[in-house]
Amino acid sequence: MFVKPAPGRTVRWPASLRLLSEQGAEVPSTAFWLRALACGDVQKASPVVQAPATAQPATIEPKGTAA
Repeated sequence: MFVKPAPGRTVRWPASLRLLSEQGAEVPSTAFWLRALACGDVQKASPVVQAPATAQPATIEPKGTAA
């Protein structure tokens, strides 16, 4: 499930103790994360999908012609 910290809250990953990113992360549905969700420390969210960069075709300049 994808969760992010509730406003005004910080949550640490249980194993590494690093902070859960403000943008959220995909986390396993373990007792820890389900309890954090139930008590309001995190909220379910949707991942932010960035639009893929569109490739611009390369423009080739024609070479000058000899007169």
